[in-house]
Amino acid sequence: MKEIFKNFKFLTEYILVSFLFLILNILPLKLSSKIGGVLFKLFGKYSKSHITALTNCKNVFPNLEKNEINNIVQKSWENLGQTIFELGNLKKLFSKKDLIKINGTKNIKDILNNKTPVIFFSIHYANWEIHVPLLDRLGFSIGAIYRHINNELINNFVLKKRTRALKSKNSFYTPKGIKSAKDILEAIKRKKSIFLLIDQKDSAGDNVPFFNKIVKTQTGFLKIARKYNIPIVPIENKRSKDGGYSITFNKPIFHNNLEETDIDMMIKIHTIIEKWIINDPNQWFWQHNRFN
Repeated sequence: MKEIFKNFKFLTEYILVSFLFLILNILPLKLSSKIGGVLFKLFGKYSKSHITALTNCKNVFPNLEKNEINNIVQKSWENLGQTIFELGNLKKLFSKKDLIKINGTKNIKDILNNKTPVIFFSIHYANWEIHVPLLDRLGFSIGAIYRHINNELINNFVLKKRTRALKSKNSFYTPKGIKSAKDILEAIKRKKSIFLLIDQKDSAGDNVPFFNKIVKTQTGFLKIARKYNIPIVPIENKRSKDGGYSITFNKPIFHNNLEETDIDMMIKIHTIIEKWIINDPNQWFWQHNRFN
């Protein structure tokens, strides 16, 4: 009986999500994004994740007033709503001229020309869904890890939205777990690149300082970077006031100093992403339980 109820619940959720995304496909891109931002800003504060977001923000900005913390988290909900609603039009984002401004291409020119495998990383900031299809369109054969959604119907639906935004058949998404580890290693051996969002908790990871808190952090990609001498390229992503995006490729980092441990390198990487978040905290995904 429980299984029947669960299947009915999953089917109902899938129908609602499918209908929502159908409406979003009809609406103009900026309008659907705006609706998502408004809805999440209005109702996000009633969820359990709102408490998590407020606590996280206080951990990072202990000297801010309560109203300032609330303002950051409210805008974070708005950004999250925009990102989720934009997922319904992910492919359409790349059909709009000048919607995505790209900076720092000189930092990846040689890598692209030489078809060198690279590990790109970013964080859950602005619209993080655009990274993989953008890299794919720039000519990188890219593999990316995603978190599997418990509702299999919705998981497959969202995965289709992501894969349809890819231009080539050489890039791919793989679910986090044993399969992704095998897929990523195989991709590296085949001279493909990988993309990671590195700001979330990894229960099996190492203890690394992040905003002066010791947190469980993924460092496995650093072992791959060292073993295969692969450059690591940070990608900064910002949402612009005009509804567009600014993507900046930073200079490559090499993890080939034998005197430098994985944790030493991860501290350096955390310093980079801390600066991104501090510069504009409104666009970060505060709702994740990062500091537990």
